[in-house]
Amino acid sequence: MRSPPASHVFGVSRSLAGRAWTWRGGNMDLSGGAIGLEDDVVTQLLLARGVAREDVERNLAPTLRTFLPDPSIFNDMDVAAERIAQAVLSGEKVTIYGDYDVDGATSAALMIRLLGMLGHRADYYIPDRLLEGYGPSGEALVKLGEAGSSLVITVDCGAMAYDALSMARDAGVDVIVVDHHKCMAELPPAVAMVNPNRLDESDEAAAHGHLAAVGVAFLLAIATVRTLRRRGYFENRPEPDLMSLLDLVALGTVADVAALHGLNRAFVAQGLKVMARRANTGMSALIDASRLKRVPACSDLGFALGPRINAGGRVGESSLGVRLLTTADDAEANAIAEQLSRLNEDRRAIEAAVQEAAEEQLAAQHNRAVQVVFGAGWHPGVIGIVAGRIKEKTGKPALVIATDTETGEGKGSGRSIAGVDLGAAIIAAREAGLLVAGGGHAMAAGLTIAADRVEQFASWLDERLAASVGRAIAGQEAAIDLALAPGGLQPSLIETLDRAGPFGMGWPGPRVAIGPVSLVKADIVGHDHLRLIVSGGDGQSLKAIAFRAAGQDWGQQLLHAERGRRLWLLGRAKIDDWGARPQAELHLEDAAWADR
Repeated sequence: MRSPPASHVFGVSRSLAGRAWTWRGGNMDLSGGAIGLEDDVVTQLLLARGVAREDVERNLAPTLRTFLPDPSIFNDMDVAAERIAQAVLSGEKVTIYGDYDVDGATSAALMIRLLGMLGHRADYYIPDRLLEGYGPSGEALVKLGEAGSSLVITVDCGAMAYDALSMARDAGVDVIVVDHHKCMAELPPAVAMVNPNRLDESDEAAAHGHLAAVGVAFLLAIATVRTLRRRGYFENRPEPDLMSLLDLVALGTVADVAALHGLNRAFVAQGLKVMARRANTGMSALIDASRLKRVPACSDLGFALGPRINAGGRVGESSLGVRLLTTADDAEANAIAEQLSRLNEDRRAIEAAVQEAAEEQLAAQHNRAVQVVFGAGWHPGVIGIVAGRIKEKTGKPALVIATDTETGEGKGSGRSIAGVDLGAAIIAAREAGLLVAGGGHAMAAGLTIAADRVEQFASWLDERLAASVGRAIAGQEAAIDLALAPGGLQPSLIETLDRAGPFGMGWPGPRVAIGPVSLVKADIVGHDHLRLIVSGGDGQSLKAIAFRAAGQDWGQQLLHAERGRRLWLLGRAKIDDWGARPQAELHLEDAAWADR
């Protein structure tokens, strides 16, 4: 039998999860025990994430000064800034029209707080997920105009709102769209469409297509303040502290799973510092409600703070997130934060029920390239989360559709895998007449569909994406940054690795391979998490936990493996600081037998 290529870490060409273990960058096999200079490890992590050697320094400590572009490079940015400045100077009534997710809530809060700093009170409107659905409603925009709003700024929505924006135009309501979702060549009618993903953007602007809507809103805030400065607005009043808004930008960016490279890394790195100061009353209450006993880390934004804001839009009142992030009243902030925590618990129960029903349909879909499941009465607020769970479990793109027997329509949410552009496929399906509405990103999409066309759409989608899904699955690899002996995983090393952060989508946390180790114990903790205790040749033990892996094939293999069997482990190194003394542990993602 031919030996695996040298590029396979620990010789693993096919793991228990069916992946080849390869180096992300250069070979950093430290399993011999020599760690080397700390800066060498951190530099290699940056180089492996695409940073040019001459650009290492600014990526070690990302700041806005070194990453921020001139907002004017974006189409319509100056037009939007001028229109907002005009509204401020003339005292017009302005309404911020947001989306009900975290990016929408933080974007709306940022614009409201900006205008407040400028001495201008803005109203807000967040649509109800169940009654109104995603995106601007023409009826709502017209009503806002009738109530006195001459300017409406939509945030995290509007890129495809042709009918709604046409109705607003005809009613004499000016609309500025601040968005980041995919656009078509012909744009909806608006005073300004600020979106780095416009097809007519320059290469320089399009390079920022990974920004979340809240990042685009921050750039608009800069442009607006600059415009007002030119008009002499700050001659007798202080300029707003825009840096104080970066905690909102960080939360929205991470929670929307935006790629954390370039400007987004600077947004999150600096935003976490602002968040640590706890100057935002609502954000401080949210941190307390999340039971965090330390300064929030990047991962906390996605797994602790973000889900609570999302819970309001998913299963509660859609405006709770904006209200929390804009209030200056401690009592109100604490009450809303606790309400969001309770709603998050409700969301988990609803999600579990939909997940169970969805998985019952999966058994008949083994040959499908895209998993499409649907059901009447499923709560639309959790279908995106369930789609993500199914994607993780099956390794294929997944769409979950909640149908309504009264309206005859279904609301769907999808999550994709690397190498498969789901958003483009959804837009193509809409253009083909299969959908009532739809759009999104490469990795996530949403749609509205007639319930009686779901099966036809599923077959169309399967045929369209079969080749790309097949290529993506066949080429599955686990990119590894570091290989260690069991005793090499220490808190001090993890702290060194963290210097290359913040980590997230597009800037993955260091993946570490460890071994060989012997299996001491394997059991299930919580609902379906797999816990391993292993020992190295030096007798030192190590804890590893694989979240939601107990029901997956590779997790089952480990659960039923003979104790004492030798194996290699792969995962993210973390510090467990619950005990009296911090301990290193591994968040397990894969494993391979070492005794074959």
